[in-house]
Amino acid sequence: MTIGVAVIGMGWMGRVHTQAYLRVRHHYPALPEPVLVAVADDVPGRADAAAARFGFAGSTQDWRTLVTDPRIQAVSVTAPNFLHREIGAAFAAAGRHIWIEKPVGLSAADARAVTGPGHVTVGFNYRNAPAVAKARDLLAAGRIGTVTHARFRFFSDYAASPDAALTWRFQRDLGGNGVLGDLGSHAVDLIRHLLGEITALTADTAILIPQRRRALNATSGHERGTGEPGPVENDDWFAALLRMTSGARVSLEASRVAAGDQNHYGFTIHGTDGVLSWDFRRMGELRVGDAVIFAGPGDGEFGAFQPGPATAMSYDDLKVIEAANFLRSITEGVPHGPVLADAVRAAEILDAVAASAAAGTWVTV
Repeated sequence: MTIGVAVIGMGWMGRVHTQAYLRVRHHYPALPEPVLVAVADDVPGRADAAAARFGFAGSTQDWRTLVTDPRIQAVSVTAPNFLHREIGAAFAAAGRHIWIEKPVGLSAADARAVTGPGHVTVGFNYRNAPAVAKARDLLAAGRIGTVTHARFRFFSDYAASPDAALTWRFQRDLGGNGVLGDLGSHAVDLIRHLLGEITALTADTAILIPQRRRALNATSGHERGTGEPGPVENDDWFAALLRMTSGARVSLEASRVAAGDQNHYGFTIHGTDGVLSWDFRRMGELRVGDAVIFAGPGDGEFGAFQPGPATAMSYDDLKVIEAANFLRSITEGVPHGPVLADAVRAAEILDAVAASAAAGTWVTV
């Protein structure tokens, strides 16, 4: 069995999705084969170059020409945030299965719009780390007793330099709510995945570098701006205190301007009988009490990649797991991994963060 796929948006994340499709059957040989039918990107030459590099059958600058292509059963939406709703809703209405990157648009309303008869997988990849899967199992088994409080952090330095270009990420109508949707959506999903539902929160947000120089050319990364200066319109940093349905308390902080903290993502969870702690930069390690244990076969999807514990996995491996869950969801008709409802709920919580920061009050979610 084969599944024809298209990739819409060929920046870094489009490349990651494409490479995941190409690798997925190396690790999951029983899955159907994803066939690269078409790639679309509105930057002149980018789609053509991707087709030549990765073996897509066709390429186009206009994704709309692919909506009714009968060869395409599944679509990766890896374009900038402001395009998620239009692209996702069009392919969803056409009955296609969709693998879409978080945050799925600029708001909860945008995320809700990406609905149709097909399956939707959302790119919350950090829950795929085998050590995170092990942490979830240990929490469910009561290994650290009743969870009392936790800290989640998502710190990055990609925008720490004031010289970083004023790209779409820093514009409200293109990048949405800034670090909330970029890193906060991942953090909220991880909190819900491990600890359950959030009931109320209070928060603060800030634009810490208020002006940047514009990018003169299309950029797929975080490059230096050399054009005219312009205002940053969305938040660089936020922090929130969360109340969980369980009664636990959680502190969450995220920043895209955390100089010296490169992809410093993770959590520390305290319970009545112990503590769990995980750092993405040491992805295969999990602190349990005073000990450090290593993820291995039997923990999440580790066994599909390595034969024994303490062999390192990569970020791209997490996306291969995501691709496998997407294909498995299509073929089995049962969702595996994060779905559209998870993106909607994360967006609702982040909308509440913004509302709380604006009003200076607790908000029920």
